[in-house]
Amino acid sequence: MNNPIKALWARVQGTRDGRALASNFGYLLLLQVASYIFPLLTIPYLARVIGVDGFGKIAFAAAVVMGFRTLADWGFNFTATRDVARHRDNPEKVAEIFSNVLWARLLLMLLSLLLLLGAIAVVPYFQAQKNLLLITFLLVPGHILFPAWFFQAMERMKYITLFDLLSKALFTALIFIFIKEKSDYMLQPLFLSLGYMFTGMGAMYVVLVQWQVRLKAPRWSAIYRTIHSSTDVFINNLMPNLYTNFSVMLLGFMGGSVANGLLDAGSKFANIAQQLMTVLSRVFFPFLSRKSEKHSLYLKINLVSAGVCALGLLLTAPVLVPVFFTPEFAGAVPVLQILAVSIVFLALSNAYGTHYMIIKGHEKQLKNITIGCSLVGFIAAFPLIYTYGHIGAALTIACTRVLLGVTVSYTARRIIRQGYEYECSNT
Repeated sequence: MNNPIKALWARVQGTRDGRALASNFGYLLLLQVASYIFPLLTIPYLARVIGVDGFGKIAFAAAVVMGFRTLADWGFNFTATRDVARHRDNPEKVAEIFSNVLWARLLLMLLSLLLLLGAIAVVPYFQAQKNLLLITFLLVPGHILFPAWFFQAMERMKYITLFDLLSKALFTALIFIFIKEKSDYMLQPLFLSLGYMFTGMGAMYVVLVQWQVRLKAPRWSAIYRTIHSSTDVFINNLMPNLYTNFSVMLLGFMGGSVANGLLDAGSKFANIAQQLMTVLSRVFFPFLSRKSEKHSLYLKINLVSAGVCALGLLLTAPVLVPVFFTPEFAGAVPVLQILAVSIVFLALSNAYGTHYMIIKGHEKQLKNITIGCSLVGFIAAFPLIYTYGHIGAALTIACTRVLLGVTVSYTARRIIRQGYEYECSNT
């Protein structure tokens, strides 16, 4: 941390909110360390056992299911977190929000399953991967059972840390016990889903029994309002699938599972670094929902962290890939380097988009920007992937993130400047 950040952080720590912020950051930092350790244990083992082809098949199924998981989330991970954070001293309101979000997500999960079954029925490539897709879909109910958004809103991050660590430990143990040959690759998403489901039941026990948050009966009108109020954020969350998960699926169609395996291997370490951004996001989002004037602190910490991660991955990629993967994954090095550069721009769009525009009620503007940039990435994916294969997929993701980060930060800064000018004109 540089001196300005230290000064701001010191001022925040002197308050009650600051101490809670520091405590939550400590818990999630522990989770981040675990997020590094567990993959570093499983990645070399899986690379050796299931190979690049198995990696590619898992990545393809995960990309497909991620779109359905986004549908089931419907932006509640931001809107519901924001709303509970603002009303957390009102037990009745908290119970109402929690119940409506849970019923809405279950309804959307059923819709997602029907859509997946329809896609399997009409798309031959999906039909060939039917079992893997259905097993991977179990991630969706597992994700719903584990209400990380609620713990985040209540700023009780230790529960996220404890349950997530338990899930990762269970997943890792099952990997080493049961995955012994290439044909076992489908067990990987199954064990990941089981880990979420097991810890999700424990998390629900804490919320419903220990905290006594009353689960209210579903009402269609309340569920409709809950879904409708989060539509803009849902679209904002869904659109990046046009250039991220779609690139993985398109690469699978054009280049096969080996090309997807190289893209996925290169993405592994970039994703681990991005989890640090997720830690900061989880800590600061409910805090900024109540105290948006502290945005500059989050912005500086986020960008410095992203810059360090990006530079580190860019320089160490030629070492990381050979150490943790077999020689058949050598093509993943440039993928990691390309995606490393995009981390800074991903942090920009996160800091100014999610943590400013959504909190300040500018969801529609953010949605329009995300739609425009995602469509550009969607269109660019076809020639880039057709011409450059897995490198083209990495370029599609990175270039779209650059465009999105620059556009979102420019728009948010203009909103900030207009607000400042308005305040000055009225003083």
